[in-house]
Amino acid sequence: MQDVRTFAEQGIIIFASLDNKYGLATTRGVMETKRQEKISRQIHKDMGEILQRRSPEFNNAMITVTKVHVTKDLSVARIYVSLFATKDKQATLQLIRENISEIRYDLGNRERHQLRKIPELEVYEDDTLDYIDHIDELLDDDK
Repeated sequence: MQDVRTFAEQGIIIFASLDNKYGLATTRGVMETKRQEKISRQIHKDMGEILQRRSPEFNNAMITVTKVHVTKDLSVARIYVSLFATKDKQATLQLIRENISEIRYDLGNRERHQLRKIPELEVYEDDTLDYIDHIDELLDDDK
């Protein structure tokens, strides 16, 4: 039987399913490279500050950047935001998307010494909190 560490070194994960059957999965294509992680963290930090500073332009909504994913070629950054203190989340999200070129310019001014090219920005609503609330409601209905 091979040692688990050798599996980890080869990028293989051992997992157990609910019926206690073991399986293998590779980490290739799932994990981000160190460079992607570093850029994602930096964009996450800077976008949070930019959106907080520009909050009055977006209906004074409280905008939180929840996660950032950067493509392998570093050309696109997918930014997931949670919107609070706003009645119309879709309208606020649309305002952010309409001003994305100005936001990218601000990001470029902050990142110009770390990146050669600032990635294109795609903004999505992160609805995990709404999903969690929905699951809680369903569980409460069962009681």
